[in-house]
Amino acid sequence: MLSSLRFALFSQRRFRLLASARFVSVLGSSFGPIAVSFGVLQLHGGSPGALSLVLACQALPQLVFVLWGGVLGDRVRSRFRLVAWTESAAAVIWLALAVLFAVDGPIVWIAVLAAAGGVTRALFNPALEGVVVDVVENKADRQEANALLKVAVNTAKLLGMILAGVVVSLVGPAVALALDAGSFAACALLFTVLGRSTPDRPVRYKTSAFADLQDGWREFTRHEWLWVTTGQLTVVMAVVNSVAGLLGPMMAVQYLGGAWAWSLVVVAQVVGQIGGAGWAARLRPARPMLLATVCTAGAALPALLLAMRAPLPVVLAGALAYGVLFDVTMVMWRTCLQQEVPDDAISRVSSIDLLGCLAIAPIGLAVVGPLAAVFGPGHVALASAVLVVAAVGCALLSRDIRTLPGGGTPRGTTAQAAATPA
Repeated sequence: MLSSLRFALFSQRRFRLLASARFVSVLGSSFGPIAVSFGVLQLHGGSPGALSLVLACQALPQLVFVLWGGVLGDRVRSRFRLVAWTESAAAVIWLALAVLFAVDGPIVWIAVLAAAGGVTRALFNPALEGVVVDVVENKADRQEANALLKVAVNTAKLLGMILAGVVVSLVGPAVALALDAGSFAACALLFTVLGRSTPDRPVRYKTSAFADLQDGWREFTRHEWLWVTTGQLTVVMAVVNSVAGLLGPMMAVQYLGGAWAWSLVVVAQVVGQIGGAGWAARLRPARPMLLATVCTAGAALPALLLAMRAPLPVVLAGALAYGVLFDVTMVMWRTCLQQEVPDDAISRVSSIDLLGCLAIAPIGLAVVGPLAAVFGPGHVALASAVLVVAAVGCALLSRDIRTLPGGGTPRGTTAQAAATPA
């Protein structure tokens, strides 16, 4: 599937810098979850409850601040400077966390720093969507660009997953977190260099941030395919997170062979994502959102196979297939977003979508455990697969999903800016 990629965009210096920044950042970030989990449990007074507190403190700010991250991403003169500052702040935060783990620091300060790290992600992610359109100005190149970036990100994720366990086991969580901090600093430097070659954007000073958010909401609701897809992914991502975080490991312990088996399943999914991104680069569907929505049903595969107690090779094949389909969905969706939504509103619109997709994921994680204890993880996994298929079926009822054309020509008229540029 990777053979379908042309890699022509890598001849452009600005795209090389963007892809390098994403690769470095994701590679280092892959160390964080493993290092934090094992680090908290190894601390004096560490416990599963303490780990839950730290993870909750990290996740909650992403939901609280993501909308304002979208507003900021559309208001600033340079999205590159914004993401460089957020990555610099993340580098400082993760370095401080490394020091706390090294000296067996108090859980409360670790939770505070984890929350600060969550804020940086809330500001970074919506702005990043705008950075891509600022770098790849030709809409005809954006599908290829999104695919290449997904290949880079997933390759970094795979390498990070392999290296993180080794580093944490050999030299400890503190060193792993220090390496994570270093990756954020390197990413900030690359975005700074990239920003110097990009003219500043005009900004709107005559409107309030709240008015900007309202304008972003109007743009979001103007596209039926967009809000329908967000609603669908709200359900699907809650299921995916529940399977990955709870049901999968529980079923792996029951009959697959334990943690090593589930690690193979996760790796198979990431390998599939790399191949899926490569394949998506060359696809030119007449109805891209129809294809993306159908491919979303692949999220039911891991849960369904676990519910059937399929043997490990079959589960691995299902995870691989799901990874391929997932990245086809993501490349098609992101390309449609960049083609249909005005560039000066894309950070706000993507932040609203991100909030929707993540909104009920914590609730899913909270209820799946008790449900599995009562009904058994197999029955809950089967219900999860059915829920995914039902969400996809409901999304396909939308005529906009079924008919949105490809080709890079936005439908309708471009939304007017909230105020005149300064």
